[in-house]
Amino acid sequence: MIPVSPRRFLAGALLLAGLLTVLPLQRVLAQDAGAMQINWEVRNRFRLFREERDFLLHVENARNRSILAAEQSLELQSEGRGWARNMVNRLCIDLQGRVNQPCTRDNVKENYLTPVDHPITVRLAGAVPVGATCAWSFDDGDGPQSSTFDCAEPVNLRVRYGKQTVATVDVSSGSDPTRRLQTEIQVRDIFIAGLGDSIASGEGNPDRALALSDEGFCFRSYLGTGGGQYYRPSRAGFKGGRACEAPDTLANWQRYGALWFNSPCHRSLYSYQARTALALAVRYTHIAVTYLPLACTGASISDGLLGSQRARECPPGKSGVCNTSVNAQVAELREALTAAKKRQPDRNLDLVLLSIGANDVYFSGLVADVIVDTATERALFRRSGVMASVDDSRDALQRELPQNFVRLREALKPLLGGDLSHVVYVSYANPALADGGVPCRGGRSGFDIHPAFSADPQRLARVSTFVDTEFLPQLKGLATCTQGALCRDPEADRMTFVDSHQAAFADHGFCAHAGGDPEFDRTCFAENGQSFNPDIVSAASQPMLCGRGASEYRAYLPRARWIRDANDSYFAAMTYPQGLPAASQPNDIHDATWGVLSAVYGGAVHPSAEGHAAMADATLPAASAVLGLDAVPPGVTRGLLPPLLGGTQQ
Repeated sequence: MIPVSPRRFLAGALLLAGLLTVLPLQRVLAQDAGAMQINWEVRNRFRLFREERDFLLHVENARNRSILAAEQSLELQSEGRGWARNMVNRLCIDLQGRVNQPCTRDNVKENYLTPVDHPITVRLAGAVPVGATCAWSFDDGDGPQSSTFDCAEPVNLRVRYGKQTVATVDVSSGSDPTRRLQTEIQVRDIFIAGLGDSIASGEGNPDRALALSDEGFCFRSYLGTGGGQYYRPSRAGFKGGRACEAPDTLANWQRYGALWFNSPCHRSLYSYQARTALALAVRYTHIAVTYLPLACTGASISDGLLGSQRARECPPGKSGVCNTSVNAQVAELREALTAAKKRQPDRNLDLVLLSIGANDVYFSGLVADVIVDTATERALFRRSGVMASVDDSRDALQRELPQNFVRLREALKPLLGGDLSHVVYVSYANPALADGGVPCRGGRSGFDIHPAFSADPQRLARVSTFVDTEFLPQLKGLATCTQGALCRDPEADRMTFVDSHQAAFADHGFCAHAGGDPEFDRTCFAENGQSFNPDIVSAASQPMLCGRGASEYRAYLPRARWIRDANDSYFAAMTYPQGLPAASQPNDIHDATWGVLSAVYGGAVHPSAEGHAAMADATLPAASAVLGLDAVPPGVTRGLLPPLLGGTQQ
């Protein structure tokens, strides 16, 4: 028998009596807890958006929907013109990629990378008595701020970054006892950087797609003969020379181009990185998301992430010399983080979204090898180094990419406190699969925008097999420190890896078709690869064989294919690259080189907005887990105030 002292016994008796007294009160509090509660949320919490209306559009369309379903809803709402076409001019980052410091968001100037406070809305929710009065108090440690409202009214205020604010409300309703509720408010501002190549930047999906003319525009062919011309749809608004014999300036032509929120890198709001960051802000109401997009089309690890690279093009309408160089992404991120830490020493980089490696193994060269079919063009492109074989890619995959990943890890580690699990590496999807994973059969369908294009079935099958059996597995090993990858400390070097979207893409490659595809596509993009008028006389006024105007095309409508084909690339973006070396710059906008590049440089064989949304759906759970956003939030404490004395409020 364990001896019990009288003192302990007395203490135990008092504790038991206390419990018997408290338990009924706890039951009352539990009942009250189900009746009313304090709810709060951050307003316009995707901080890239300057105006809350843009954020609320996404909130409304995300209700009970996946990111993909929300994208499809927005596509239909915009009638295929795209939800980003106006938002692109309302961002905290300008068209050159510079962060606006400060950025005026909803009429308040904020420092984008280091906010000092956040706007929130607080409400009393639940069974609130009609006509009840709420006396609110908010205390962040520097003394409470008090105000009284009808309980049906929300309270808008700004709470300080990095500090906890205690919200207290006393609810008065007639002769009922005044009830007090209290909760703790602290906004978590999450700093996310997007790094990588064209898949990361959103290539293929200009924020404001090209407006097409129903009339034709002439391109020369490499053949250089009298018949070496062809017509394709022109840009709407362009009044210059449309015939090959009537040249015009590039500056005049560029005024009517597609618009990206960063033209030198073809960064798009439709990218899976932007959609993932936005989805985090939509889903989690107690956070704010500061998103820094740095991914750039054409980037490899050496030229793009760790070193500078060539720009895609200059913003449309800009005159003067085009800055053809883009700074290294890691250096840009390091500079931004250093500047932020000077103002807020506790400011850290929370998450990196990353897709890289395709350009390290010459993937664009593989695409060129597949789709460039005529002998003249193949010979020219092979001599200029534009084309690559599977053997070329395999060699780079085995010899160069592993070492480049080592260098990339060492560059990223200091930015993330040595923990690379906060790098969410999102793998690629095979773009050439449909019908449950069967490789596309090839041909001119979707690629007849240029006379020399046709997806060769044998070359296509070889590339598709290489991607599935060698490239994608090797990337997974490199990111996760498996399969013999060079990792000094596998636990610290292992990135968070995402590839669950690949199964969905197996039904949605560039050759996928369905009865629900846009009516223009079904009518005017012929499966036999004969969509365009070959007669240069009649094609000058009507380039489409279907007899309809190219202006009817809509880049942002739901389609079975989640991969842009060459026709899509031309119709959505028709890019004339200004970042080419001076020796490669044609003097004439009708030049044969620009005829080829305008068909592929704007995103051929890249995911559509739907494809990026599907990638974001796969990425979101991984990002949420890394950030710990599904942890149980702080509880709400509630209680009853003592009875009021003399009708005065305590």
